[in-house]
Amino acid sequence: MINKIPVAWLQLARQKLRFLVALAGIAFVAVLMFMQIGFQDALYASATQVQKNLEGDLFLISSQYKSLTSNQSFPRIRLYQALGFDDVESVNSLYVQFAKLKNPINGRKFPIYVLGFDPAKSVFKLPEVNQNLNLLKRPNVVLFDRGSRPEFGPIAEKFVQNEPVSIEIFGYNSLVGYRVKIAGLFKLGPSFGVDGNLMISYSTFIKVFLDRSPEYIDIGLLTLKPGADPQKVLAMLSAHLPKDVKVLTREGFIDFEKNYWSVRTPIGFIFNLMVIMGFIVGVVVVYQILYSNISSHLAEYATLKAMGFKNKYLLGVVFKQAFILAILGYIPGIFISIFLYDLAKNATRLPVIMSYDKALIILFATLLMCLTSAFLSTNKLRVVDPAEIF
Repeated sequence: MINKIPVAWLQLARQKLRFLVALAGIAFVAVLMFMQIGFQDALYASATQVQKNLEGDLFLISSQYKSLTSNQSFPRIRLYQALGFDDVESVNSLYVQFAKLKNPINGRKFPIYVLGFDPAKSVFKLPEVNQNLNLLKRPNVVLFDRGSRPEFGPIAEKFVQNEPVSIEIFGYNSLVGYRVKIAGLFKLGPSFGVDGNLMISYSTFIKVFLDRSPEYIDIGLLTLKPGADPQKVLAMLSAHLPKDVKVLTREGFIDFEKNYWSVRTPIGFIFNLMVIMGFIVGVVVVYQILYSNISSHLAEYATLKAMGFKNKYLLGVVFKQAFILAILGYIPGIFISIFLYDLAKNATRLPVIMSYDKALIILFATLLMCLTSAFLSTNKLRVVDPAEIF
């Protein structure tokens, strides 16, 4: 009959204040892990937005390439050499570099990422960009990223209100600004290394960055003929092109960028460390909760043991308590995290987004955390002797 009595639940609910404090502690740890994994995912998602939205099947980058935000150019002739292969249908080039944009309201300068290309052909999959390609063919016009951070001023807002907007941009080492006109908007968004983006024609790009030669590009885009095997073409190009360039698929390009941020930068290490530390803190918190609960009910456990109940039953009670704490602590944790995700997204304009994957990962982590704590806290229960208690 006793097996049907929810002993685990009755023990937890008996002291309501302690129970609520325990759930609050677990919810806090769940929120902590949610925020860490949310920002980590936002780091990778934002850092690879350009790669995800580029047209092309294969991509050429410099062999010295580290990340998209550090300049590593290579000779444009490599594109034409790649075009000589039978399976390559067309090629295009992309110039990328940081500039400084002068806020038209307060005059302060802030770093902005500039992407230059030939507007005669689509380079990006972004509809807003492709609809304005003809505008980019005009001299000294740019497209502004409406997802940029607010320090650049109300550029997008003024444009939407049909006000003419001109801005001044400076080559990163230049003291002389170059005035351009906003001709359209697009949405790419900032990242941990980029606060905003501009798209311009390569001819305007060269005027802004006087130290850049048009013969050196940053990314080469290769479109293959229908039916061509990307892996086969990649292997062929890698074998025959000079070693100052690398050939990557889109997935390889994205993984290369993710690897840089996760392995070669402190921020990637810090995020991984904080997720682990959050889990460890959670184990300690739940351990203290369960150990305290076992200690306060040790006489009851000893009584059950004297009545003939095996350790298996007693340990099962503790593990059930851990499971109940995990589920009931996770529920407020996920709702609080959804609110904080929206708050962080609006404040930083980073893609901090709740997803089913994140929800399942943290649910599993919370369950594992609580069950690990249950295992560690039951040492005293395994060796309890009724004779010593009474």
